[in-house]
Amino acid sequence: MLSMRKHLGVLLFSLCATTVAQAKEWTEIRFGVYPEYPPFESVAADGSLQGFDIELGNAICEKLQVKCTWVHNEFDGMIPALRARKFDAIMSSMAVTPARQKQIDFSDRLFLSPTSVIVRKSADFGDTVESLKGKQVGVLQGSLQEAYARAVLAPLGAQVKAYQAQDQNYADLMNGRLDATVTDKLEAQLNFLSKPEGADFKSGPAIKDPTLPLDIAMGLRKTDPELKALLDKGIAMIHADGTYAEIQKKYVGDVDIYNE
Repeated sequence: MLSMRKHLGVLLFSLCATTVAQAKEWTEIRFGVYPEYPPFESVAADGSLQGFDIELGNAICEKLQVKCTWVHNEFDGMIPALRARKFDAIMSSMAVTPARQKQIDFSDRLFLSPTSVIVRKSADFGDTVESLKGKQVGVLQGSLQEAYARAVLAPLGAQVKAYQAQDQNYADLMNGRLDATVTDKLEAQLNFLSKPEGADFKSGPAIKDPTLPLDIAMGLRKTDPELKALLDKGIAMIHADGTYAEIQKKYVGDVDIYNE
């Protein structure tokens, strides 16, 4: 009996020691970022990082009193690099999708990024996907919008054209080679509709489809639940004290990109 009690005591001590060893105290958070997506993340003239996501990440780290380190990585390699522990979290405008959720975890929402149809203000189509039948519709090559357009719009009769850059969509929209472009609504607002060249164009309502996710969040390893809890706490803190609202206004004005 004494031997069994001793064995149980050793086992309990071992389990407690393992738990303590695994409970990491986060004093630094390394964010993976692909700084080629202004105004969310880009490289300034002096080589520093700038943008909406960058300011959110720095603000969260400040509230949590941890060091914030940024690690450049190609976007299409973000998840493998995260899982290989090259950094601790993805902070690069990553949409929450079912496929990604099978591989990684996500923080609470950072902002919303709905998809919509961009057309001329004089156009009598674009408010519904059915209205794009027979229209020349541009999308960004390799994007979720391209996959959606080929799966949903093409069978309806839309002529789908994919471009390597979203700016090419806007150029062909302006010169009449396209009737519409299906793209991220916020990206269109910031990089086209709010500029002089986009003055004659408008955005339709957000497209509701399960293949077009709305939520943008930080990508995390499934093995780091304590980091998710910490970052979710940081997100709540920057909302509570108005920091989020200040950063949002700086980049998108009075547009609410957090609430549906």
